[in-house]
Amino acid sequence: MLGLPLAFAAPWVLIGLAALPVLYYLLRVTPPPPKRVPLPTLPIVKDLAATERQPSRTPWWLLAIRLGLVGAAILAMAGPRWNPPPNDLATGRGPLVMLIDNGWAAAPDWPERIARAIGLIDPSSTRPIVVRTSADEPQEMAATSASAAIERLRAVQPVPFTPDRKRQFGIVEAFVRANAGTDVVWMTDNVQVGDADPAVAAFTTALGSALRVVTRETAGVRAIVGVANQSDSMVVRLRRTQVDAVSGVGLVRALDVRGRQVGEAAFDFAGGLEANAAIVAPIEARNDIVRLEIADGRSAGGVMLLDAGSQRRKVALVSGETADTAQPLVSGAYFVVKALTPYASLTEMPRGGDAISRAIEARPEIIVLVDVGTLARSDAEALTGFVREGGILVRFAGSGLAASADTLLPVRLRRGGRVLGGALSWEKPQRLAQFTEGSPFAGLPVPNDVAVERQVLAEPDPDLGERTWAALTDGTPLVTAARNGKGQVVLFHVTADTSWSSLPLSGVFVDMLRKILPLAVATGERTEKANETANPRRILDGFGLFSAPPPTAKPIQRTRSGAGTQENPPGFYGPVEATIAVNTLEPDVKILPLTLPGATIMPLDIKPPVDLRPWLLAAAALLLLLDGLAVLWLSGLLIRRRLTVAATLLFCMVFFQSDSSFAQAPFAPQGTPPRVESQPRAQNIVPRKEDVDASLQARLAYVITGNSQVDEASRLGLASLSKAMGNRTSFEPATPMGLDPGKDELVFYSLIYWPMTADQPMPSDAALKAIDQFMKNGGTVIFDTRDASAIRSPNAPPAETRRLRQMLASLDIPDLEQVPKDHVLTKTFYLLDRVVGRYAQGETWIETMPRGPVTGNEKRPARAGDRVSPIVITSNDLAAAWAVDRTGQPMFPMVPGEPRQREMALRAGINLVMYAMTGNYKADQVHVPALLERLGQ
Repeated sequence: MLGLPLAFAAPWVLIGLAALPVLYYLLRVTPPPPKRVPLPTLPIVKDLAATERQPSRTPWWLLAIRLGLVGAAILAMAGPRWNPPPNDLATGRGPLVMLIDNGWAAAPDWPERIARAIGLIDPSSTRPIVVRTSADEPQEMAATSASAAIERLRAVQPVPFTPDRKRQFGIVEAFVRANAGTDVVWMTDNVQVGDADPAVAAFTTALGSALRVVTRETAGVRAIVGVANQSDSMVVRLRRTQVDAVSGVGLVRALDVRGRQVGEAAFDFAGGLEANAAIVAPIEARNDIVRLEIADGRSAGGVMLLDAGSQRRKVALVSGETADTAQPLVSGAYFVVKALTPYASLTEMPRGGDAISRAIEARPEIIVLVDVGTLARSDAEALTGFVREGGILVRFAGSGLAASADTLLPVRLRRGGRVLGGALSWEKPQRLAQFTEGSPFAGLPVPNDVAVERQVLAEPDPDLGERTWAALTDGTPLVTAARNGKGQVVLFHVTADTSWSSLPLSGVFVDMLRKILPLAVATGERTEKANETANPRRILDGFGLFSAPPPTAKPIQRTRSGAGTQENPPGFYGPVEATIAVNTLEPDVKILPLTLPGATIMPLDIKPPVDLRPWLLAAAALLLLLDGLAVLWLSGLLIRRRLTVAATLLFCMVFFQSDSSFAQAPFAPQGTPPRVESQPRAQNIVPRKEDVDASLQARLAYVITGNSQVDEASRLGLASLSKAMGNRTSFEPATPMGLDPGKDELVFYSLIYWPMTADQPMPSDAALKAIDQFMKNGGTVIFDTRDASAIRSPNAPPAETRRLRQMLASLDIPDLEQVPKDHVLTKTFYLLDRVVGRYAQGETWIETMPRGPVTGNEKRPARAGDRVSPIVITSNDLAAAWAVDRTGQPMFPMVPGEPRQREMALRAGINLVMYAMTGNYKADQVHVPALLERLGQ
């Protein structure tokens, strides 16, 4: 408006300013009340000639006060905001397309992105809006209203993989061509995974001025791109997109399968784009690591999951070469040692007759035989037992094996083998064929420079194809394998040196041996066939937290490699004993900033606007009081100067005490209920109306934190829970009440919900004493840290949990335990397995109730106790799961969003209320059959 950084939430209210001229004339012709003058006798006679003068119009200063009062009230109702974020999209007539990158790279600042996207939509606008994420299915776009688009944005969550933006680019371009006047807003994470994508430049060029890109000027993320389990440490490789865009130092944590921290290591990019973090721990501890994470990463890209393929296996090497014929730098054992040393704990057995028995005594998981021909009977029996118990035996061919009759092989061999220039010779050396899908080597690149001149041939049995892992271009097998008990026997049909082929000189030789290492797992599940599938078990979400598999997740082949996708999201697949890890990023992948040529860039970070309503309302209140004082003064009631000064001082005390917080706290957004300031508790005072209402009808209560969004979620959540209680039970609570423990009386309530916030001020001593007394008198307080989605660490818990610990440090808190499955809380109204809220992975703690002695065949379906637990601690954000708006639609999305999670959260809330109100009566019901039996009924 006139170039000023000023906007109004309800500009139509400004029409009321047009009535000010009318009000001016109405006030101008209204005289003030007549002044009372004593009637003297003599002065009247003397002054008969004098004319008495009375004003017929309102004084100009009083008129100005009243016009200013009305004008300030009208401006306040219009919702003025100073320095609002620029939004030139609100004036558009055509459709508005919101394309949002919701890959893992957008997760660290996801709340800011959604808030910015919602801010670009005018709720009162009638223009059609399309909300499309980069992970959506490539289907035709459908426009919705502004309110529906805002609800859709609130429900969108980041995904744990890298979406394919190109699938959406073509659809958006077609929509823009078909609908004139379309504006497109692309809210991008500014991250390109892999090489630069020319589709991005083509997209920005095709849309031209119709496209606006919302991103940070220096956007950057950090990700884990690889891990190497070396001999003395586990080295984690990290990359970032831009220098100085994110912090260059940090911490990498290593966790085991139970979430316990195994180790940690610091990293420092030192002004570059790559960094390493070395976690030093014994090999046994490093083999227990299943998860590596950046401490403050908050994205799936900052997490790397490990399976058996990342563990460092124990390998024993037995060579059949003699000491006088073996050449140290060209022997087969040398090539095997060089290939396996970076990835396994390799032990080379001394040459001799008992080398195999000593190798078995070393308890390895894999035994490699290089140029070992015929096995002695005792060695063959020992190796057969080793394989049947789950070991992996890898054998390399040699001249001795080609002429032997050994049976510890995956296939039957022809005598003599195949030699270039022999009876079964080739015209030229053979090359490697592509690896089949069922092979553990599937996905490995096939080099063109590998030449095979000699091999041992396999007899053409019916099952030869199933046992072949690698073959030559003529179809003859190069690597075969077969099961034997719980283990496997793998045979390379060439030597480990370069006498028969150039395979040991190629990098694919190292990769093939690396693919064999994960087969040596610790249980019988190692016998899973390569072509079998594994079902998803635990899946990462976009923030890097574990959740239940979504309905779209599909099983994977056990030989699958590569990064996670929409059908196979990152996570753990298969049973615990044979877990397969799928990660967000491929090893050593590049992550680069996007190139956006010619695009109109809009900032993601904007300065929050200043709400002018509190100041205008304060000015209106001041003018109203001045108007009242002026009227009293004109009527003659405030002639005495002392009375005027006293009234002015009283006004200043009340005004500045009640409104001094305007300059310190932002004004609450529209729709937020005003906070009712409570009077301090004192004796011999008149009860407040809130206390009277609470004493007449039971109701739930919540603690006011000062955070308007959290308080609104608490109010709506408890209101929804109260409505559900009235519909499903005989208990009909009244409207929930917001409390200040330091000022309000708590004795009227049985259950108080207290959400934790990171910036919540420490309660006063009076508040803590009131809460302590409330719990000791039989009340129950639900402390909700709401941080189940945060990455947790015993050494650095989330801010909400730290704040709760500081609060409880001065209270007399009983011993706590996680809610057992047989606790009465799980049976008060509904039968539940756990207490869930907006988050399902959080924990719920309650007072420890020791079990009594159990005799005979007595069964106790509920945990019995003498009283209700005074404290319940959870991190699942219960109120957000219950909260609904005026139309009955949920206010917040669920995590992970299981089909019945919201209903189960509501049932958990009903159980909590019934437990606080009725105690452990459900536990007493187990004795009813025994009592009836004793009474003879």
